[in-house]
Amino acid sequence: MIRLTKVELRRLTARRLTVIGLAGLFLITILLLVATWFDARPLSAAEQQRAQQQFEIAHHEWVEHADETRKQCEADWKTQPDPKPKLEDMCAYPEPRLEDFGKPKTVFSQITPELLQGSSYFLAFAAFLIGASFLGAEFSSGAIGNWLTFEPRRLRVYGSKLLATATGFVPVAAVVLGVVLFGTFLIVDKLGDTGGTTGKVWGDLAAIGGRAVVTTALAAALGCVVGLLLRHTAAAIGVVMAYLVLAEGVFAAFLEKAQPWLVKLNFDAFVRHDTQYYVTECKAGGDGSYACDYVQKTLSFEHGAWYLAALTAVVVLLGAWVFNRRDVN
Repeated sequence: MIRLTKVELRRLTARRLTVIGLAGLFLITILLLVATWFDARPLSAAEQQRAQQQFEIAHHEWVEHADETRKQCEADWKTQPDPKPKLEDMCAYPEPRLEDFGKPKTVFSQITPELLQGSSYFLAFAAFLIGASFLGAEFSSGAIGNWLTFEPRRLRVYGSKLLATATGFVPVAAVVLGVVLFGTFLIVDKLGDTGGTTGKVWGDLAAIGGRAVVTTALAAALGCVVGLLLRHTAAAIGVVMAYLVLAEGVFAAFLEKAQPWLVKLNFDAFVRHDTQYYVTECKAGGDGSYACDYVQKTLSFEHGAWYLAALTAVVVLLGAWVFNRRDVN
């Protein structure tokens, strides 16, 4: 099995689509860092001067009218019917601060989790695409039949292809995520704020990156199985795009309470260790009114982990059954 996996790894790395896909991955990574650099740039001297002027105007207005405004607010608060908000909440009139004007500093600990999550999306897509092509092309060309004449034990062939595809993307994902992580730190350290980057922050970011590596490997294996089932790379891509549009787009918009059973939300819950989503809850009032509100809910990390594990197991077992019983020609 190990020897077969090594052979499949060499075949995977020798394919033209693999090389093109990896080049595209690193190009996207560089573009992501360039976009981060542009977003983190401070204001120009002229823009900083305008922000200073706006601050001075606002501060002057606050000094002139703070007491008057606060007294008027307190008078309005007394006339409001119960239940009314706290006085300090309703009549808060804080002094303007210079840092509230202009562009705030980019904070490393705030933007990096989102960047790592975004990177996990294009890593998973690239891994799925290359995995589907890896096995789908063998069926399209008939090469799988020739390979089975040398190694007729189909489950060993199937397992080696999945293992090679999944493990082959582990170092790729680790390198891409490492470049994003440390590249972002260098950019923000020069242009923004990295002062709050504690050991816990680094640990949380490393955990997000590690889980993104796992999802990349799973996506590669699932792509391999879908390529086997459909026997064509284009068909595999079409199925994925149809799912994203119909299930994740249309279906999720109409049936909000079914969101915990869609792939993307569970993917996010696993990578980010819990994620939030919104559902609309409507109720009728005693006076005949009818009001709706958006309620935030949390999908747990455990739910996402079990969901992805079960999905992967079902698809892999289905692929093994089909590959073991179906004619390859």
